[in-house]
Amino acid sequence: MTTRPMDTARELAAFLRSRREGLDPDRLGLPSPRRPRRTPGLRREEVAELAGVSTDYVIRLEQGRGLRPSAEVLAALARALRLEPSERDYLFDLAGRRRPGTAEGPAAGAAASLTRLVADLSPLPAMLLDHRYDILAWNPEMARLLPDFEAVPPSRRNAMWLCLLHPPTRGLYADREQVLRDGIAHLRAAWAAHPQDGQLSGLIAEFATQDEDFARLWSQREVGVNGRGRKVLRHPIAGALTVDFEVLLPLQDPDLRLLVYRAADEESRAGLDRLCAR
Repeated sequence: MTTRPMDTARELAAFLRSRREGLDPDRLGLPSPRRPRRTPGLRREEVAELAGVSTDYVIRLEQGRGLRPSAEVLAALARALRLEPSERDYLFDLAGRRRPGTAEGPAAGAAASLTRLVADLSPLPAMLLDHRYDILAWNPEMARLLPDFEAVPPSRRNAMWLCLLHPPTRGLYADREQVLRDGIAHLRAAWAAHPQDGQLSGLIAEFATQDEDFARLWSQREVGVNGRGRKVLRHPIAGALTVDFEVLLPLQDPDLRLLVYRAADEESRAGLDRLCAR
């Protein structure tokens, strides 16, 4: 399924509005307005004053009129809106101002070299993903950890699709809500960095129409990449497993991600050993 590329001007407008409306004027120490606030968050004129731009400019940005703000203006808006680093990157990507020299895909030979690395990481479960969460390579331990993975058609070997729409995997994560939230925040960042990727837009459209949780979380416009953490798994064969994960980005191919799991405790290590010995 494919769809048209994202409308960056419209998404930039919606993102700015959502972040402005999410700010608490009292926490920013702004003076009390002469008239009561009718809507949550900051007013456009307050954002304009904090960023050093005109109110009319903020209005036109929030109306999606196709403006191309400079890097300096974007940095000022990011400061005014108190954006986190990942949100700032998202803002710059939407405006087409970040990483101007980044290649559109992995360099020649990168996938083959990293595929060998995935295999060499055994017995640690590992897999290689692209910016869409397509699974490009995996080792036997990861294949056993993902329920019924070998039966999944190649066209559906996508980590987000497995979590959302593959019944054996839907119940794998004890905290599925947080796993989805983290994955969607990554997909939104990737969506802004690759606005012409119709395949990615198509995946997002499919997920939004087929899974209510995805649609709900996508509408919240959270952005970011969680590169380290812990997950509790409910594996149908190995039982309860707690794993720590690391996401590594190759310097020459930043759109690829190497995901590695490690047992977080001795009980989980024993469970993984039994699973991988089958």
